[in-house]
Amino acid sequence: MVRSGADALLQSIELAVAAEQAGADGAFYRVHHFATQLASPFPLLAAAAARTSRIELGTAVIDMRYENPLYMAEDAGAADLISGGRLQLGISRGSPEQVIDGFRYFGHVPADGVSDADMAREHTARFLEVIKGEGFAEPNPRPMFANPPGLLRVEPYSPGLRDRIWWGAGTRATAEWTAEQGLNLMSSTLLSEDTGVPFHQLQAEQIQRFRKAWEAAGHSREPRVSVSRSIFPIVNDLDRQLFWQQRGSTDQVGWLDGGNARFGRTYAGEPDKLVAELAEDEAIAAADTLLLTVPNQLGVEYNAHVIESVLTHLAPELGWR
Repeated sequence: MVRSGADALLQSIELAVAAEQAGADGAFYRVHHFATQLASPFPLLAAAAARTSRIELGTAVIDMRYENPLYMAEDAGAADLISGGRLQLGISRGSPEQVIDGFRYFGHVPADGVSDADMAREHTARFLEVIKGEGFAEPNPRPMFANPPGLLRVEPYSPGLRDRIWWGAGTRATAEWTAEQGLNLMSSTLLSEDTGVPFHQLQAEQIQRFRKAWEAAGHSREPRVSVSRSIFPIVNDLDRQLFWQQRGSTDQVGWLDGGNARFGRTYAGEPDKLVAELAEDEAIAAADTLLLTVPNQLGVEYNAHVIESVLTHLAPELGWR
């Protein structure tokens, strides 16, 4: 069980190892400040990279309101090089956190007339610019050690990292903005808008708008799109004890940040039932990457079991692998 920051960090590394052994394709970590769960992602990503060799390692998501863009570029470059280019960094404008305006305690205060969301996008623009690897800083004429010619860039530089940055978009309009920036799209189990249609259909529309905007922007590469789902195949008595009551889960509509929001359902049930239900999920069909949300408070062994159950009982039937 997770009882401390050490538990959260060490178990997250062990779960990444277990996920790789089970045949999963990646391990993505949520980031929350002022909480014991994974507030500092880059040491965790580097440690997980050192213990794994194949899986992608990412975040879902880093709140850019809290970030110093250049320092983040250094950390991200180092972690990506340690991983051998396996980082997939999800970032976003942020969401409600443990502390009111917690980014202010980190020294990031929006200028007059600038919202915290705008500040997050300003931080993002600077981060994306410097991870391209182009020089911009005037070198010291009497440096401690020899410099390459010309302006200096943020080091360490990791080639290709710019193409592996994702934006966590909570609306259809933000998905279009994401495409315009040349970022991959990350869409979770929450959309901060509601049109009255089922969650998976609204999310599928979000993905469609993203792809259309990407094409219109004329980017030279193919984007990636991920969606998150809570999926729990019931294959033993413990599964039944923990998730039996969620078999009839449905979308939820609530009030978040001054407007309606739609929360996606939890998928829980026997494998044959889940195969039928997931086959009708239009957003999963429209995406190329599915992120499973797992309850970290239940420990490494149980979460490894959930991952293995999905890979064994659902993925082959649904053509996910």
